[in-house]
Amino acid sequence: MMIKFLSPLLIALTTLIGAHSSALAQTELANAMQDGQHVLLMRHADAPGYGDPAGYQLTQCSTQRNLGEAGKRQAQLTGEWLAKQGITKAQVYSSPWCRCFDTAILLNKGAVTKEAALGSFFDDMSQAKKQTDDLANLIRDERIKYPKVPIIMVTHHVNIQSFTGKVLNSGDMILVKVNSSGQALSHKLYPSP
Repeated sequence: MMIKFLSPLLIALTTLIGAHSSALAQTELANAMQDGQHVLLMRHADAPGYGDPAGYQLTQCSTQRNLGEAGKRQAQLTGEWLAKQGITKAQVYSSPWCRCFDTAILLNKGAVTKEAALGSFFDDMSQAKKQTDDLANLIRDERIKYPKVPIIMVTHHVNIQSFTGKVLNSGDMILVKVNSSGQALSHKLYPSP
């Protein structure tokens, strides 16, 4: 009789321990993003094409390469995935390009601030060092202002590659540990969910 009672109890206990372990694993990203030493960089979601059309203007989305329907859904799913990790609100920054700003909005993590330091230098690779230095300065300043708040920055592959040395696919994320000057020390990749 005691064995019959213990069996359901053990099953319930095992299930509870498994759920608790899963919850702990899910908070690893959220914990890192609130330690004052990390930022999450994200490459904009899927935007069909390559580069931008000739003569595009930053103030007119219709002249740029923009998110397709798959990219919009990808950004929404990423926002939902981040919420499951424990990141429901964040300081969110975006490149001025519409595909980045739209991605950042669709994450649904709070107001989005456009930052020139996150802007693409794809059309002028000679700007790589300056843009990367500007990005490190932005990260340094925002980490000081918001030491315990998750920071998400949506940008372009060239910016992320220059800052971390890694190439990301559309919608992928990279958690970057930074020093007090905002420079990258280490990173962990998170593929688009």
